[in-house]
Amino acid sequence: MEEKQASYFYTISNRRVNATNLDYKRELYYKINWKNRLICIKGPRGVGKTTLILQHIKEVFGNNPKALFVSLDNLFFSSNSLMELVEYHYSHGGTHIFLDETHKYKFQSWQTSIKNIYDDYPDLNIVYTGSSMLQLDSAAGDLSRRLRTYNMYGLSFREYLSFENILNYKAINLDDLLANHLSISADICSKIRPLQHFENYLKYGYYPFYKEEGDGYYQRLNEVIRQVIEEDLPAVEEIEYQTILKAKRMLMILAVQVPFTPKMSQLYQEIQTNREQGLKLLNALERGALFSLLKSEVKALKHISTPNKIYLDNTNLMYALCTNVNTGNARETFFYEALKREHSLNSSTKGDFLVDKKYLFEVGGRKKSFEQIKDEANSYLAVDSVEMAHGKRIPLWLFGFVE
Repeated sequence: MEEKQASYFYTISNRRVNATNLDYKRELYYKINWKNRLICIKGPRGVGKTTLILQHIKEVFGNNPKALFVSLDNLFFSSNSLMELVEYHYSHGGTHIFLDETHKYKFQSWQTSIKNIYDDYPDLNIVYTGSSMLQLDSAAGDLSRRLRTYNMYGLSFREYLSFENILNYKAINLDDLLANHLSISADICSKIRPLQHFENYLKYGYYPFYKEEGDGYYQRLNEVIRQVIEEDLPAVEEIEYQTILKAKRMLMILAVQVPFTPKMSQLYQEIQTNREQGLKLLNALERGALFSLLKSEVKALKHISTPNKIYLDNTNLMYALCTNVNTGNARETFFYEALKREHSLNSSTKGDFLVDKKYLFEVGGRKKSFEQIKDEANSYLAVDSVEMAHGKRIPLWLFGFVE
């Protein structure tokens, strides 16, 4: 690679680093072991993966050319190998390289390229980000033995309060919450009035870019949805244009019905596809963090199976895609999104959610009763529109503090 070409990438890297704000860092920032030689940060579009690595570069390296940030959706890589830039960077004293939008790299297999960088430059540290759709393919170069992967999500309700400078509070273990929800909810309520902030969070608090977009937030969120379907999905899966159209139609049909108890044959007919392709699309859109698929314990063991219930991934998507958001649907969607980050959730014939194959939950409003789960062990109500816990009735907002 010529010096002039390389200089362009260093200029872009410095420009992106210098423009990055260090005022607020996501909690994942402090959980990453940045000393690992090979790090992957996966997550949906818009949750802040790029900002996270730029903050690390700015804080640790500044404009030191030993660290280079490169976005692999740059047109240069449509006809040029990443290895040329890596060789230049390494031979000129580079020690760290940060690769963004890895799933967009099509000059050759992204996995093979990263494996070759790891093997051929043994003292070069590599951090790369990619779509939550990314799956390691052992046939394309075994990265799993060397790789440390971190999953990044949108803001939890607890992080949202911190992001807004309303409340800084430690994460709560689910077992601790179930044992001590009375004292925990009382402690938080002595500091803030959570319900007024919770309503705002459900509408716009999941994706950190809400602060910069203001009234244009839902327009930007719709653009994120478009990019997931039109750009990320084809970058990860071998699909045709007609399949992209079917994915869009599936999303819009289900968005107005979620949580949706599938009548799958009718859905397949509406989008003009068959069962196999329909299930593949559902699972791909779940990996792209547009849908969440709730399955029974038995179905969860299968790689691809019909879900018992389909949700949008988070409540912000509901408000972006639906003109009238049903309160009950939003409650269930929030509960699912809040707990699925660190816990397994399955459908149950007795309650709404079976968590970690141990705890049974019903989700509802302040008048919700125990009638459906009254005889079940380890059963709880997640209740909306209440500030304080009472008995086994736990405020819904409090699950936004769980990790």
